[in-house]
Amino acid sequence: MILASEDFIKFRDLIHEKCGIYFEEKKQYLLKKRIEDRMKVTNTKEHKDYYRLIKYDPRGNELNIFIDSLTTNETYFFREMTQLNGFVNDVLPLVLEEKKKAIVPMKKLKIWSAACSSGCEPYTLAVLLREKLTNPLEWTVQISGTDISSHILQVCRNGIYTERDVKDVPPALKRKYFENSDGQYKISKTLKDIVKFSQLNFLDKMMMRSMRDFDFIFCRNVLIYFTDDIRKKIVSMLYDSLRPGGYIFLGHADSMSRISAAFKLEKINNTITYKKE
Repeated sequence: MILASEDFIKFRDLIHEKCGIYFEEKKQYLLKKRIEDRMKVTNTKEHKDYYRLIKYDPRGNELNIFIDSLTTNETYFFREMTQLNGFVNDVLPLVLEEKKKAIVPMKKLKIWSAACSSGCEPYTLAVLLREKLTNPLEWTVQISGTDISSHILQVCRNGIYTERDVKDVPPALKRKYFENSDGQYKISKTLKDIVKFSQLNFLDKMMMRSMRDFDFIFCRNVLIYFTDDIRKKIVSMLYDSLRPGGYIFLGHADSMSRISAAFKLEKINNTITYKKE
């Protein structure tokens, strides 16, 4: 079945309006496949019929399921470890020292893993913090993982992963923080207690306003999926979500200089990050 150009544009613009993700012409084949997968499930015969279904469904259930099907959830534990080492060894100690020296010392850390997919990133951050903090029980650590996909968030909450997901986890940490059962790796309660998950659409201003006072935000390999105008809106809201002195980490394909001048680029040893002054 051919997806007519005018139908592709309608779907593309609706997706962009609802969640900010933009499908270029070269990804038309991917969008077509996702549409037709859902058409089979909903017993819809024509592309135009399915478009009307997701656009005018008063509850928006099918639209949410459709958007779930579009998001890429490729991730694994300890991904891009060079940057994570920089965070835990170079940037985190600066924040810990600042909190200890405050007039009223605050042993609390808030971290946001935005577009966290299946949860490997926020759980990785939890492992790194548990290992780095000299007395982890003295600190209140709150890690928030958010994603637009309700389906993938259930995977996060279940906390059960495959051998491939944990392939880069050092053996000692794998034994310490996972329970292995027939090749399925279940996250320990220690980590589950400090990582909480919730559904969030970057274009939902009310939800974004609820995300406040974070010491660190990880928004890696996410902004590339949006148009320039949406990127600027998202980054502006992420800026508001950080406390003064907080840091944001982007993916290697992202460049803050083309989006916002509000952050100060800092290179700490070999780690590049962006600070809210």
